Amino acid sequence: MFLENTVNAKEQFGWIEVICGSMFSGKTEELIRRLKRAQFAKQKVEIFKPAIDTRYHDEKVVSHDANEIRSTPVPAAANIRILAQGCQVVGIDEAQFFDDEIVTICNDLANSGIRVIVAGLDMDFKGNPFGPMPALMATAEYVTKVHAVCTRTGNLAHYSHRKAASDKLVLLGETEEYEPLSRAAYYHATHAPAPQNISASESDPKTTP
Repeated sequence: MFLENTVNAKEQFGWIEVICGSMFSGKTEELIRRLKRAQFAKQKVEIFKPAIDTRYHDEKVVSHDANEIRSTPVPAAANIRILAQGCQVVGIDEAQFFDDEIVTICNDLANSGIRVIVAGLDMDFKGNPFGPMPALMATAEYVTKVHAVCTRTGNLAHYSHRKAASDKLVLLGETEEYEPLSRAAYYHATHAPAPQNISASESDPKTTP
């Protein structure tokens, strides 16, 4: 279980927390939980998300369980630096969709005394590290990896398998487009033998000379 750090007033430095995992693993739910605790403590909190993420709401961060918190959509990571001035806590959802500058910005915010909480997919649908997430995880003080439940085996899942026929790296979607899979289920899903095309002459021995 993650326990929040305590602020050392003499040190005057913040830190970075990364919440990562597959789709449907509860990343946003955990992000909202931590941010609402900070709001309850009367801390000045700002939440940001990429402007392209409009799946549930244009201006709110919303989890799959319909838990929500007000946020500011931004088109690029550079906007966060400007809008986060004077904050004590900054939350960032869907960090994998931001450009690589998000890494520098998160570290600059932490160095200025801000607690930075970042949530995002650690792997894309091909199973590769996703965007700036590896660098964020490497420079963060705390990394929490959450898991979904595999829809095929019932085991812990940490892969986001794309069911939709698209090779685009960024494809917003929900259960119609994606499913969380365990390592074994993901391997079988992505290494399934291609169907063989059998001609009529090959299938019917009577037509074979």
